[in-house]
Amino acid sequence: MKEIFNRRSIRSYENRPVEKEKIEKLLRAAMQAPSAANQQPWEFIVVENKDTLKKLSTMSPYSKAAEGSAVTFVLLANTENFIVETAWQQDMAAAAENLLLEATYLGLGAVWFGVATADTCVTYVKETFKLPENIKPFALISVGYPENQENQFVDRYSESKVHYEGFK
Repeated sequence: MKEIFNRRSIRSYENRPVEKEKIEKLLRAAMQAPSAANQQPWEFIVVENKDTLKKLSTMSPYSKAAEGSAVTFVLLANTENFIVETAWQQDMAAAAENLLLEATYLGLGAVWFGVATADTCVTYVKETFKLPENIKPFALISVGYPENQENQFVDRYSESKVHYEGFK
């Protein structure tokens, strides 16, 4: 699957919308992710409003690309769906990666911004969207048509990081 090898973090986008059918395909790909005990904790906010995108771009020093995106997905976990409480971030990461790979397949660029990794970002997203207590912010993924960047293969394989039958 070439998308695994070609996917890159794309932070610069053309000023053009992403079609609704592609947005649905991205969401469908995310929701096909594996999930512990099939708990599927994911919820998504789809943001296309330029004012809200600008606000999301100030969440952290790393989220600036959200402002120029055509759409940013806010990935959230619903604690009411937890069956394996300790696995929600793994479930959400799998959903995020599926969305990123589908974006590459569709000729789009995307970048993942961590939210759950910093309390300040979690609070920012909770306050921005007035989220209820049972909804936990996980990440933002900004998407658009790439401008001056492209998804292309860069070999990251490192034999020195592979260990057989134990850590050596």
